[in-house]
Amino acid sequence: MTNSPDEALQLFALEGSEAIGVAVAGVLGRPLSPHEERDFEDGEHKARPLGNVAGADVYVVHSLHGGPLHSPNDKLCRLLFFIAALKDAGAARITAVTPYLCYARKDRRTKSNDPVTTRYVAALFEAVGVDAVVTLDVHNEAAFENAFRCRAVALTAAPALIRAIVEEIGADAACVVSPDLGGGKRAERLRDKLQAALGRPVANAFAEKHRSAGVVSGSLFVGDVDDTTAVIVDDLISTGGTLVRAALAARQRGARRVIACVTHGLFMPGAAEALADPVIDRILVTDAVPAFRLVAGPARDKLRVVAVAPLLGAAIDGLHQCRAIDDLLAF
Repeated sequence: MTNSPDEALQLFALEGSEAIGVAVAGVLGRPLSPHEERDFEDGEHKARPLGNVAGADVYVVHSLHGGPLHSPNDKLCRLLFFIAALKDAGAARITAVTPYLCYARKDRRTKSNDPVTTRYVAALFEAVGVDAVVTLDVHNEAAFENAFRCRAVALTAAPALIRAIVEEIGADAACVVSPDLGGGKRAERLRDKLQAALGRPVANAFAEKHRSAGVVSGSLFVGDVDDTTAVIVDDLISTGGTLVRAALAARQRGARRVIACVTHGLFMPGAAEALADPVIDRILVTDAVPAFRLVAGPARDKLRVVAVAPLLGAAIDGLHQCRAIDDLLAF
């Protein structure tokens, strides 16, 4: 497929995602396209583009995390309705850019009659006519790609995070740690990029974690972190318990410093207290989810936020120009 000239690209950012939308627009060197969002007294709403989108290649940026204005359900509904309005207005191609994709963690059955919510969300996107969905460090890339029949683009935040990690490590020996076996691929992907950036070998390790009925267990730790800066890599922080367990295990095995490197900082209740633990020296997160829940204090003081707008802008530009974006993908 050959796209029409560059003017055909239109970029929108819905309420709650304006900051990241403006940043992406700056990377692309174009303003956000105008739109209207209106709330009604009964809680319903409408959203519509204010300009002509007929024949356009449209990208809608909306990170589907909860709060502070809307729940994930509200955000998802608003995004779906806006995509449908764009389709009705004649947009040629519509891509939903969701740096954080809600319900991505419920990607398989773990109990009898469990929902596979990731697949249901995919069906909703397809029902309103979306052509592609782009997300960042989704919980399970294979489940995400298999849930969608339209194009599913799973980006990795590693390119955005590497510079910050290198600055934090300095001349120290480094070891990349996965806090559970399921995140091994993610950790290995970042380790490869970190080795290339540092120009020296980086060790790897993993911690054991089992979760059942909300109870986390497991004490196995494999890998040599002695006298290194341990970089614990995960897709998200919720309450922080997983990171603290892995950090404590790394410290007990001789790690000099511990850096938590996470794409999505949800920072749910209890996270500030858990992450204040001195076993973690630094917390790197992206701005795919603003750290609005993490109040001032010891945990907040450790925080370093990395912008993902350059990564998202590069992905959008590549998709619009029909170029390969393999170096940005999580596979």
